[in-house]
Amino acid sequence: MKTTQISTSSNINTAAKKGWYKTDTTWLMGLYGTAIGAGVLFLPIDAGIGGLIPLIIMAIIAFPLTFFSHQALTRFVLSGNNPSGGITEVVEEHFGTHIGNIITLFYFLSIYPTLLMYSVAMTNTLNSFILNQLKIIPPPRGLLSFILIVLMMLIFRFGEKIILKVMNLLVYPFIISLILISFYLMPHWQRATLETLNFHQTNNIWITLWLAIPVMVFSFNHSPIISSFALAKRSEYGEYAEKKCSRILAYAHLLMIITVMFFVFSCVFSLSSEDLNIAKKQNITVLTYLTNHFNAPVIDWLGSPLAIIAITKSFLGHYLGAREGLNGIIDKLLRKLGKNVNNKRINYITSFFILTTTWFVATLNPNILKMIEILGGPIVSVILFLMPIYAIKKVPIMCKYSNNFVNLFVVFIGLTAISAIFYSFFY
Repeated sequence: MKTTQISTSSNINTAAKKGWYKTDTTWLMGLYGTAIGAGVLFLPIDAGIGGLIPLIIMAIIAFPLTFFSHQALTRFVLSGNNPSGGITEVVEEHFGTHIGNIITLFYFLSIYPTLLMYSVAMTNTLNSFILNQLKIIPPPRGLLSFILIVLMMLIFRFGEKIILKVMNLLVYPFIISLILISFYLMPHWQRATLETLNFHQTNNIWITLWLAIPVMVFSFNHSPIISSFALAKRSEYGEYAEKKCSRILAYAHLLMIITVMFFVFSCVFSLSSEDLNIAKKQNITVLTYLTNHFNAPVIDWLGSPLAIIAITKSFLGHYLGAREGLNGIIDKLLRKLGKNVNNKRINYITSFFILTTTWFVATLNPNILKMIEILGGPIVSVILFLMPIYAIKKVPIMCKYSNNFVNLFVVFIGLTAISAIFYSFFY
């Protein structure tokens, strides 16, 4: 693998088209690490309850759903005039101050609930591991969640490069372990699962798919790190950044779809609908349920630590986006009030806010799948699926990316994820 940095404008296009550099792999794994976390560990539960047909449909649409939406968001970030301007600056540049403020708020709200979900999932997973595997009484929930969140947030004190390195270190064993567990479950596959491969319960199939799409959007979502990713590649590859970003995104998404969907199918074949319903009621990840369900040493000791790794690396990636969004909101508010902007002080305020609120929610322990259905998937869809397509139609520099079929597909998925919130409210 090449490690040489591209340094001169004259050789950017030639080198970038033909080469693959260490930084490209680092960001590929960073994208994977941000996306594949708690959502994936809950995806088999929410999607598998409805049988195989929703899963097959999800497997078919997984790549276009993930690739086209994140590619559009990356292009949007790259469309800004300021080479170092993140997504909050680009929205203001294209849509004006008023609409820019609204979209910045939505951007923060599309990421912030995810941190709340991860704080709950991390606490539940570690609590289960201490109780079921270590066979000791775990500390009080409030103390356990506080220690976990503080430890994760200490990593951010070392900067973005260290965060990416930590995420990369966590991604490789995670991918290997996810594949190994998928193969390990194969002897436990049940023939009865094939009986769900029918259309006799059409309503249940489509409702399951409808409610699973927000979880799927959330599971493969890595929009929080897209802004940092696009700016890094723009600095490195100049005008060729868009093509290089698309290439990295395609490879990252293929890796996500292959590993995750194999894992999801393996879990669904190994557990009955009753098992999946129990896991949903217990508010735990599928790995934690598998750990407690099978009397198998590998799953017993690997399941919960793997879930902890998945949640930790995703928490790191989402924190970058949440911090950028909240910093943008505070910055705009201070400027509007005529106050001096102190970036260091804003970072302290952001960190304190995220620490206290994630700790509070982790202690309360709300239902994670309900949070994903009501907050995670729908709000993410506004920023990830609708806003970039709107920009393609309204922003002149984005018009070159117009593709009616792709645009309609992305908007359809976004609206489907948003509409699921109404079902969750009434049922």
